[in-house]
Amino acid sequence: MSELLGDPLALVAKHSIWILPVLLAITFHEASHGWMALKFGDDTAKRLGRVTFNPLRHIDPFGTVLLPLLFYIGFGIPFGYAKPVPVNFARLYNPKRDMVWVAAAGPGTNILLALASGVLLHLTGLLPQSVGRWADAMLTFSVLINVVMALFNMIPLPPLDGGRVAVGLLPMRLAIALQRTERYGFFVLIALVVLLPLVGNELGMNLNIVWLVLEPLVDWLAELILRVTGHWE
Repeated sequence: MSELLGDPLALVAKHSIWILPVLLAITFHEASHGWMALKFGDDTAKRLGRVTFNPLRHIDPFGTVLLPLLFYIGFGIPFGYAKPVPVNFARLYNPKRDMVWVAAAGPGTNILLALASGVLLHLTGLLPQSVGRWADAMLTFSVLINVVMALFNMIPLPPLDGGRVAVGLLPMRLAIALQRTERYGFFVLIALVVLLPLVGNELGMNLNIVWLVLEPLVDWLAELILRVTGHWE
């Protein structure tokens, strides 16, 4: 890509390979929550301008920019979050049932983006060689990051989407018990995703439990998407 853009823009081209897919994955993920909530009766996100493909409406200055940067510099782990889409579940037609659709819309959209990226990979050969290599790398990363986002967000722990799906599907007694854990959910995630791996490194052990569980699922789903989109026999 540097041959096409020149040395001053080579760094931009290199980082755009992952920045663009991440921005699209976050934007579509969050917008889909608001869109689905609107379809089921709650226009809160629509009124606040969150049903949009403008990434600036979904970026949280701390959670999307500063926190990942601090974690990456300090721990080598880019951990962060987007600005949550406001949903008034009480305004949904059937709050317990419709919560499942609203929550699942984000991960579902990431899977659709991964599939679209797999399809678009067939077109990179039609581009000039340097641009084609850049597009191929970007779309390949898009498949991976969207699969990771979909599966990570489906972990059944509030406030992740999987936690809300579980609350909507479980019997009322269990749903209430799980929902009560939401106030601690973020701290549990920090412990699982950041603190345990760091402790493991000090002890010479692999305590990255989340990735140990997700890695085979990510590999399987990414391979399946590439097969479905015609890249492997």
